[in-house]
Amino acid sequence: MRTVYVDNNATTRTAPEVLEAMLPFFCDLYGNPSSMHFFGGQVEQYLRKARNQVAELLGAAHDEIVFTSCGTESDNAAVFGSLETVPHKRHIITTRVEHPAVRNVARHLLKKGYRLTELPVDGSGALDIRQLDHAVTQDTALVSIMWANNETGVLFPVEEIADMLRDRDVIFHTDAVQAVGKIPVDLSRQKGIHLLSLSGHKLHAPKGVGVLYIRKGTPLAPFVIGGHQEHGRRGGTENVPYIVGLGKAAELAGQRLGEENTRVRELRDHLEQGLLAAVPNTLVNGKGQPRLPNTSNLSFEYVEGESILLLLSNLGICASSGSACTSGSLEPSHVLRAMGVPFTAAHGSVRFSLSGYNTREEMDYILEHLPRIIEKLRAISPFWNSSVRSIAGGAP
Repeated sequence: MRTVYVDNNATTRTAPEVLEAMLPFFCDLYGNPSSMHFFGGQVEQYLRKARNQVAELLGAAHDEIVFTSCGTESDNAAVFGSLETVPHKRHIITTRVEHPAVRNVARHLLKKGYRLTELPVDGSGALDIRQLDHAVTQDTALVSIMWANNETGVLFPVEEIADMLRDRDVIFHTDAVQAVGKIPVDLSRQKGIHLLSLSGHKLHAPKGVGVLYIRKGTPLAPFVIGGHQEHGRRGGTENVPYIVGLGKAAELAGQRLGEENTRVRELRDHLEQGLLAAVPNTLVNGKGQPRLPNTSNLSFEYVEGESILLLLSNLGICASSGSACTSGSLEPSHVLRAMGVPFTAAHGSVRFSLSGYNTREEMDYILEHLPRIIEKLRAISPFWNSSVRSIAGGAP
């Protein structure tokens, strides 16, 4: 059976160039980069190279890059580490559509006595930053707002938010896990972004490596206390093969940004427009807002998203109903609920997230089969049948 993989916001394939860069560090260059001898010392230069590669992609300085195990660790470290430096402040601001790595941490802290403001979004997933401006007080310690939503692809005005907060004595963190490698990010121009999280497996590096960017001068408590590694921010022997892989992936991502925003965007639009034309009662979640070039979140009214995904999977088409971190839940996506997507549509949402490895032929394969799947499911849906009867004036 052929595989058409359109779930790249959940994880990406490891690029062949990345794997090739990693291999020597498993069996040949296996020394500890902290060792005094030449065998370990020669490995340290590859860590420096990877750090520089990531820094270049972000428009950052090499010593502002701290390697972690994943985006979730980076998010947790940003939140807990920044709050520890301002214990007299007890207010956190985030949004209702954050990834669980931020959302659940903030709600955990609410139980610990912090005040929490979760900013709403409108029906298109947009954030009104005037509400953020009004929410900031002298007690606000941290603002954590994602750069791009992992489910809808909607982009938040992070650069504008950074400018707004620059003189407010507030630490600003952005979860950029979905943004980095898909849109240009230049932190040299955005002095108001203090902390930024990214994850390697979202940009064709392997799972198990991430980054927390920490702007020079930003107070942040160490999040793994141990040795001197990672500028004393995260103790423990570095995961050299994976860090080297992430460095190579960052280099490739910088080279392919143009393709991401042209060819990949065109594939996304071809798929989206084809489905809208072929399937009635279909909504594009985030329509009208700036979105990631690779992401389309569609709601097919009066059917269950899980059924759609199962039938797609039987054809080798791998998509998602939202975040992989919450796919085990039968509840509608918290993102779509925050947007006010009707119940009849929220349960039938499917996220297609593409990469540079996708082709026009694959999009046509989805367009060939998905309309039939929706038609089949609606034929047995009591909600769809009652809706059709209602439109027809009650005719059986």
